[in-house]
Amino acid sequence: MNDSVVNLSRRGFVVSAALAGMPQLVKAEKTAPPEPPAGPSNPYTYHFKIGEVDAWTISDAYFPIREGLGLMWPEESREEMKGLLSREGRETDSIPLYANVLLLRKDKEIILFDAGFGGSNRRTVGWLRHGLAQIGITPEQVTAGFLSHAHSDHLNGFVAEDRAAFPNAAFYLRQEELDFWQGKDPDFSKSKRNKKSLPGMIKTVRKNFEILGENTKLVKDGDELFGGLVRVEAAPGHTSGHSCFRIRSAGEELLHLMDLAHHDLLMFADPNWTIAFDHDPKLAVVTRKKYWEQAAAQGTRCYGFHLPWPGLGYIVQQGRKYRWAAEPWRWA
Repeated sequence: MNDSVVNLSRRGFVVSAALAGMPQLVKAEKTAPPEPPAGPSNPYTYHFKIGEVDAWTISDAYFPIREGLGLMWPEESREEMKGLLSREGRETDSIPLYANVLLLRKDKEIILFDAGFGGSNRRTVGWLRHGLAQIGITPEQVTAGFLSHAHSDHLNGFVAEDRAAFPNAAFYLRQEELDFWQGKDPDFSKSKRNKKSLPGMIKTVRKNFEILGENTKLVKDGDELFGGLVRVEAAPGHTSGHSCFRIRSAGEELLHLMDLAHHDLLMFADPNWTIAFDHDPKLAVVTRKKYWEQAAAQGTRCYGFHLPWPGLGYIVQQGRKYRWAAEPWRWA
């Protein structure tokens, strides 16, 4: 075979291969990309164990609060706060808001601790139902819901379309929280929050409490439920009836901090720093210091509603300051 025949054969092979691939290329160009899934694009459920109990952390929201350090007090400490954030490579013009919902399953009990923002048309909030579906749990299967306090990012998810979102679940909260919102004039005189939003917020809370009325069960500080699995603890300051929850199983313990911290640096570096959402900032500081001291001394595993997802970690004392030590992720 001469060289011209060889070259021709090679050219023919290349052209044939190119032509053979063209229909596939054209087809790929005409295929529309798949629709993005509802809810967030990243994974937002994380399974772990507390003794013999299965637990999940479910992300319900994430977005930056644009008021940033304008929400933090005392005002004269904001430059120090900004310096801390800068040194740690964090944003200084906003505060990230996470909303982590804790879910437990023990035998026939499926227990939620707060329920997030509820349904929303915004892609940044209201992911709890997507997370439950990912785990394989329907709203009807939830048997109990604990409310730490009645701010919208904790209470509203318990209601959907003016009905109980979890129709078969008992709804637990402390009398002090119910009394505050149902009182004639809820007292926000010590809070630094924007007072313009208060009438609408109070109206919504009262409506949601009315919807959940038949399912409501009042608990007290120190009450233990489900055979000692859940202990209710008064942690006032953020609201009058704000509660933390201690989960115990087979010698292991998890302390749910709820809203004792809204940032994984600021509320630990100086427990005296508060956020505008606190109803009674001075009392919130007293409560936070008590819990930080105890948790650090005892090496208690903790969980934070507003700490970076998945919200698990430990509180480490460093002199008069503290540090949030996030727990490494583990895949079973």
